[in-house]
Amino acid sequence: MLKVLFVASEAAPFAKTGGLGDVIGSLPKELKKQDMDIRVIIPKYRLIPEKFTKQMVLKATLTVPVGWRRQYAGLFELEYQGITWYFVDNEYYFKRDSLYGHYDEAERFAYFCRAVLKALPQLTFMPDIVHCHDWQTGPLAAMLKQQYLVRKEYSAIKTVFTIHNLMYQGIFPGDILGDLLELPNSVFTVDGLEFHGQVNYLKGGLAFNDVITTVSKSYAQEIQQPYFGEKLDGFLVQRQADLYGIINGIDYEEYNPVGDPYITTHYTWRGTTKRLDNKLSLQKELGLPPSREIPLIGIVSRLVAPKGLDLLAHVMDELLALNVQLVILGTGEARYEQMFCDAARLSPDKVSANITFSERLAHRIYAGSDLFLMPSQFEPCGIGQLIALRYGSIPVVREVGGLKDTVIPFNPETGEGNGFVFANYNAHEMLNMIEEAVALYQDKTQWGKLIKNAMRADHSWRQSAVEYQQLYNKLVIR
Repeated sequence: MLKVLFVASEAAPFAKTGGLGDVIGSLPKELKKQDMDIRVIIPKYRLIPEKFTKQMVLKATLTVPVGWRRQYAGLFELEYQGITWYFVDNEYYFKRDSLYGHYDEAERFAYFCRAVLKALPQLTFMPDIVHCHDWQTGPLAAMLKQQYLVRKEYSAIKTVFTIHNLMYQGIFPGDILGDLLELPNSVFTVDGLEFHGQVNYLKGGLAFNDVITTVSKSYAQEIQQPYFGEKLDGFLVQRQADLYGIINGIDYEEYNPVGDPYITTHYTWRGTTKRLDNKLSLQKELGLPPSREIPLIGIVSRLVAPKGLDLLAHVMDELLALNVQLVILGTGEARYEQMFCDAARLSPDKVSANITFSERLAHRIYAGSDLFLMPSQFEPCGIGQLIALRYGSIPVVREVGGLKDTVIPFNPETGEGNGFVFANYNAHEMLNMIEEAVALYQDKTQWGKLIKNAMRADHSWRQSAVEYQQLYNKLVIR
């Protein structure tokens, strides 16, 4: 049986800030169905709910070197949903009010990577594959290859590194190479961790792992181009033979309109008229005039520039001149939070701005909105459009990254397709596509076909898990 250890900085439902947490929380369950022994290790944050920490069992204690420092690590274990989870405990590094954004990020995650490697002999299995995720785990493979592969118990380990978002790289002063990572100067090169005189954790992941993956086929191609490559495109071109795009999926048990506890009325693709009960309930809850006929546009997103919110800012007045309603859920940059709050204040019968995050309200927006807007500047995969499709909320997206791979333009003549797609990062091109969607909404026959197409598409982890299994097997027999 193939043994795989996921290493990540977050995972739902324990500690999550975004899509990475969703992936680490759901993909292992599907991989286990492919007859793998799949386990996960993350930091033991203070923010992990007590209902989980009370069930954890201390498996081992370790001393972890971080440069000249010698730090404690507790290795805790928990069985959850059929998966074995490990948690690295150190209150100095992880007993904080947020997962990220601290002054000592370089040290925290240098410690975490080293602790994972030190902990491997303490596990009940030695993995065939160590699968690292995003910049926080970038140095691990360099540490493994420089210092651990000479040891017999580590010698057969292969490594995979997944880029969830190339924008976030973990760039720190060059002097941490020895001080925190304990790595030799020989890895501080253009082919290693060096990046314009600094240490780049994510680049280390690209340089030293056996295989690199990212979260959609289109994004794997895009990041080899300067516009999307975040100054690493040339390096990724060098490694293109080892770069794979495997689309993310979603947890079909968590996101299921048949039994979702948060929504008003349950429904399937065979009975989509029941969706309207959820729309009317959502409108009432948010103080919008209840109406079956007015298209309701949903946005569930981090309110940051890469999500395409500049486009909305440019045409907000024109958008609200249409016969539509708009509901927003999310937090982020103050300018975008203010933009939506102002729109809600000026047009309370058309806009509901919810500057927070609520799992309950998110599910209700997926089930109650008619359209789901994602005009992203770039989008490695995107989870929102996958959930929207599952619930029959029709995506309006830009043709980029994972959005391009999962949303197919609807063709009224053939009845094929599951959404609306625009190509260029242009506000009026986006607005024109929304207008096209609003017009089609009036044709209930065509709209019914569109909802059924959306809901019948399979965006579970099933196929992607098969692709990961094939990749792991190929790597092990190299």
